[in-house]
Amino acid sequence: MENAAEAPTFDPACPMSAFPVRIGDKWTAMVVLCLEARPRRFTELRQILGSVSAKVLTETLRAMERDGLVSRNAFDENPSRVEYRLTALGRSLLQLVDAARSWARDNLDDLLAARRHHDDLLLRGHGTVSHPGSVSSS
Repeated sequence: MENAAEAPTFDPACPMSAFPVRIGDKWTAMVVLCLEARPRRFTELRQILGSVSAKVLTETLRAMERDGLVSRNAFDENPSRVEYRLTALGRSLLQLVDAARSWARDNLDDLLAARRHHDDLLLRGHGTVSHPGSVSSS
């Protein structure tokens, strides 16, 4: 087991602290993929994404706009129309998203097996869980 002296330290000014795609935040990557081919309206994005709530999609789009990943274009029409499009910076995330999708395809079976193992042990009342293939420190 690694001790604290061997663990990496992170400077608060580290660029990763501002990283726009958080591990576990599936919506940002999915919005990037939805906007890859063309700009889309909010309602289109909701339809494509299916299970995302309006609140979560709004928060995701606002955060992406703040980070410079998408641009928001409001048209002066009645009814009003708003489109979102990837910026050049947002397009640069496509390589990262493709790499993450490739990793997921290559490791999905192991990931699902680890989740099942973990959940099974918790159901049987074990307080701690060790995964198959993990190194024990005892």
